[in-house]
Parts: sequence; structure tokens; C-alpha cells
Amino acid sequence: METKLNTGRCLTLIAAALSASFATQAWGDDLPSMGEESSPWQVDVTYENHTAHREHAGLAKFRNTMQLEADKKFGNGWGVHSILRGSWDGVYRMNSSEYGKDAGGSITSQSTVGGQLVTVPWGSVAGPIVGNYNGPPGNAFLDAYTNNPNEGLRTLGDRWHGIDGGVGMAVPVRPCDVDSRGCRDFGGYGDKTLSELEAPEFNDRLDFIRELYVKKTFSLGDGKDLFLKLGKQQVVWGRTDLFRVLDVINPVDYSRNNIYDELSDIRIPMWIAQAEYRMGASDSMQDRNFQLVWNFDQFRANNLGQCGTPNVILDAGCFFRGMANLWDNGGTVANFANVAPATYLATNFGPHQIGIRNVYLPDWSLSNTQLGAKFEGVTAGGLSFSLNALTYRSQLPSLHSINGNGTINPFTGTNGNLNPAIPVKSLIAFDMHFPRVNLIGGSMDFQLPAAGAAVRVEGAFTNGEEFANTSRSELFSKNDVFRAVIGIDRPTFIPFISETSATLISGQLFYQHIFNHEYHQAALGPVGMPDWEDNFIGTLLIKGFLRNGTLSPQIIFAHDFQAQATAMAPQVEWNVTNDLKVTLGANYKLAEGRSRWNFDDCRSCNPYPPFTGAEANVGISSGLGGMEPLGRFRAGPIGAAFKENDIFVRVNYKF
Repeated sequence: METKLNTGRCLTLIAAALSASFATQAWGDDLPSMGEESSPWQVDVTYENHTAHREHAGLAKFRNTMQLEADKKFGNGWGVHSILRGSWDGVYRMNSSEYGKDAGGSITSQSTVGGQLVTVPWGSVAGPIVGNYNGPPGNAFLDAYTNNPNEGLRTLGDRWHGIDGGVGMAVPVRPCDVDSRGCRDFGGYGDKTLSELEAPEFNDRLDFIRELYVKKTFSLGDGKDLFLKLGKQQVVWGRTDLFRVLDVINPVDYSRNNIYDELSDIRIPMWIAQAEYRMGASDSMQDRNFQLVWNFDQFRANNLGQCGTPNVILDAGCFFRGMANLWDNGGTVANFANVAPATYLATNFGPHQIGIRNVYLPDWSLSNTQLGAKFEGVTAGGLSFSLNALTYRSQLPSLHSINGNGTINPFTGTNGNLNPAIPVKSLIAFDMHFPRVNLIGGSMDFQLPAAGAAVRVEGAFTNGEEFANTSRSELFSKNDVFRAVIGIDRPTFIPFISETSATLISGQLFYQHIFNHEYHQAALGPVGMPDWEDNFIGTLLIKGFLRNGTLSPQIIFAHDFQAQATAMAPQVEWNVTNDLKVTLGANYKLAEGRSRWNFDDCRSCNPYPPFTGAEANVGISSGLGGMEPLGRFRAGPIGAAFKENDIFVRVNYKF
């Protein structure tokens, strides 16, 4: 059971850390010295306030963070390094109508009648254009959902798209101690109370420990060493920013600030053992190292954000919570029943008919730990490279249809298919899994003296990843994937920015290819895999240095070529003193390809009467679709947040 931390206790901890920080030097001198060869503790304490205002939502962040970094050298060459971090975000109380205990409200649903969109009641039998499906005994629709009241709700996806004739459902958005509907542990998030959302590091996984490890270098003679590091840590394999290719050993907390924080701040530390054999130079190499990494911690997924919080990447956490609520309590699904051409009725379902049934998080076992190996070297010509291999659990979930093998029909409660020649398909009835993935890849960086630039390259091939696929009866498929990125960094004198300091220009181009990609046009739209077979995302950083480096303006552009979505993030960083830094910035998105995001939702492959698709072949999708639930994979992390435009101020003070 996760540790509960109330706000008073959190504020007390922050206040204590602030008080202690004023005595940092004395504290470091007074800590016990472990042996004659040991050194004094080196301690730094930093306070940060990050306040953000979001268009249409108001205050989106009021996060106060205390971070303590301490290093100590012990006798016999051992050393310890630690980073402790605690934060408290006041947005859940200061803007409770948007993100806290008062969030959400009552909603309506939608039917399409003769091609016309009609607003209809949610959770009611009122009106001639709402259908009821009562399913197996005990799963009957409850009028007005006394077990699922129309309060504290939002419509799935309403922050980035309208229903517009597609699937729509209710999503509870209040903290889980206020409203427990749809709350599940989706891998470290999804079931958090108000206090846990406010102070996310204080939990049973001890996330306030950002790093805590011991290390030592053993001399093996002949210029060779063995370096050991054991404890809670981040293992950084990548050479790129923003998106990850090789850097996948640690999961990532996207709930902190979507994709826009530094990876060093949003990686989730894990308990890991590292061993590095440092072989030194050879006849053809300047340096050589071989590293083994064993992540023996219990599995942890990427934190995609709990629905009702400011940062829910891809809006995925809201999809998961809405689906879990449907399974537990039933609900109204907009535009579901295709009872006649161009007619799709909002449909009421009882519990245990559609939604997410179970979440299968990998238990701790030796077979569920993760193991990686890396060889890296520097050639005589100065080219640095690495060769990497890793076996791990996917940090992103995969949804498996519970009807894909024809075992359970949630509409009749019977086994088998209505037509044995047609594989059983269901719209949205799933279990969540985290498959095993194997990765091989490599990286290199080198200089281009003629261009005055540095080049960074990464590539990785993975086996075992799973993707949504509406052309399969199980509604997912396993596919091999190749990802690569190239980055070029060049300091350039731009007189109108600065005549005395070079401006850093850094560009990156990410590429992803899914092998054996399945996609085809059916009668009503595309069917198969919503993820693009080939996609590129480009980023560009322009960063200047003014007033002897104390003032640094920058702008970052990111463009998703297939989603046709762009993010722009200008900011100015001012080092007021050596200890005080103030940053002003914004994050703005544009999206031109919204019609490209619609995708098959498998309503038209539903084989169960009376909801058999009137415009489709039973059991075979005709591609009837909308934005939910799969459009988010086509929109990507930029497109799915294109209405989340922020301005922010960040203040850092080092004691």
C-alpha cells in the first residue's frame, strides 16, 4: 500500500529542508567521517519554484522543489553519491475546479441520426435515440447510473478534440481519494490521492531518492580498471535530447512536464548494479570500456499521467481511467450502435461489458529483471562509439482484446463466435500487458572540423514491441521497430544576437520505422495500425549567450512530420547572481493535420446483435472511426497537446 502524505507533513518537510540548507556548510563539516582517508561531505541544496499558466485552464503548475545533492569519499577508495528531491505542487488546491477535488462536472453524450449530430443525455433512458444494452445477467444497465453518477466527469479527449460523430465516453477526473472510479495502478500512476499528486516523490517506491549509490574503482594493473556502482541511479546510454532511442533503461515520468523537462529531471531512478571494465588504449583505439547493467528493481512503467492532472501525455491516462470506469461501473458510449446507415446511437452499457478489465504488472522475479551490455570506445581518429544490447520490459502498455481468442463474448456471456468462420472482435474490452522487448543498437559522435560542427548519431532495433492493430482479432500485433536519430551541434556567430559570443545551433532528426506494418483502406476508412509506418520528428535549438553569459535567450522548435504538429518553446534564462537564476518562457503548439488523426475504432467490426454494423461485414472492420481511442497515436505527444499552451516562470536558488 502506498504511503499517504498529507499536505501539512509535506510542507513541514520542505520547511525543514529550507531551514537546514542555511547551515549547509556546518552540516557537511559535522557529519561523521568514515575512516582516515575519507573527505568531508560536499552538500548542495537547491530550491525551485515552477509556476505555469495554461490557456483555457488557468494555473497549471505551482511546483515547489527542494533538492539536496551530497557526495562523500570514504576510505579505501569508496565513495557515495546521493540526490534527494521532494516537491509540492499547489495547483491541485489553488485551481481545484480544473485539477483538484472540484474538477469536472456533468456531461452529455452524442448520437448520429441520419448523418446529423445530436446531443443526448448521459446515463439515462430518456429520449428515443439512446440505446440500452443489458448483456449477460447481472450486468444490466442501471438507469441514471446510481453506481456511476453524472458528476466529476469530463468527456474523453475534450481538451484536444470534439466527439464529432466518433466514440466518446465519460472520464472521472478527481483525485482517487475524492472519486475512486476508474482508479487503477497502471504502473506507478493512475490511483493517486490528492496528497500523492501534490507530493509525488513521497511514495512506497521512495522516489524522493533520486540517486543513492556507492562506487569504487579497482585497479587491475597494466592500465586496466574495474569500476563498480551499486544503488538507486540513472543509467544514461543516449546522446540525444527530447526523444529516446537507446536511453531506455530507466522509465520516464512524463507527468512532471510532458516531454519538455530535461531527461535528467524526469527519468525514474531504479535500483541498478553497474560494472565497467576499463581496458584503456590499444594499438587502434584511444580508449575501450565494457559495461554490464543489471536493473534488479521491481518493474516500473513510464508515468503517462493520471487523468485529472495537468500533464497527461497523449491523453493516455484519461483513456485508461475512462475504460477502467466503464468496466467497473458501466457507462454511456457516444455514437456506438450502428443500427442503420449513417445512424450511430449513444449506447448505455452495464459493468463488465466493455473497458479495461485487468492490469497485469510484472511481478518481481529474476526473469523480470533487466540486463544490458555496452561496449564503447574512441578510435585513433577521435570517433567515439558504442554498441548496446538490452533485454527489458516495455515501459509502455499494450492492450489485448479479451475477446481476441474467442473465449468470452461480453455481450452474450457465451463462449465461441457467432460465426465460427469469423474471428471474434470487440470494440473496447481489454487487458493491459507489458511485453518483453529486446534491443540492439549503437551510437557514435564525431567532429566535422571543416563545418565547425559536432555530430551525434544513435540507432536501435527492437524485437517484441506491441502496437494497436484493428486488422487482428486480438486488436494488437508484435512488430520489430528501427529507430534512429542524428544531431548536429554548431556554435555560430550571429551578429544581431551577439557580436562577442557564439550562438549554439543544435538540430536533431528522429526516425522510426515499424516492420511488417499493417494498414489498408476499407470501405469507411483506414484499418490496421494507427502508428505511422515511417515517421520523422525534427527539433531545432537556437541558444544565445549575452552579457558575459548571464543572460541566455533560446527557442526550441519540434515538428512531427506525419502528425503535422509543431511545438515552439521560447525562453530567457537570467543568472541574476551565482546562486539565483530566473527563467521566463512559453510553450505553444500548432496543428494542421487534425483530419489525419482519425482512425478505425472497430465499431464496424462488432459482431454482436443488435449492434452489428449496418454498414459493415460482421466481424470485419470497414474502417468506421474517429479520434478515439486510436487517434492519439497518430497525433503524437505534440498533436495530442496542441491546446495546452503555457507561459511559465521558474526560479532557482542555490543555498
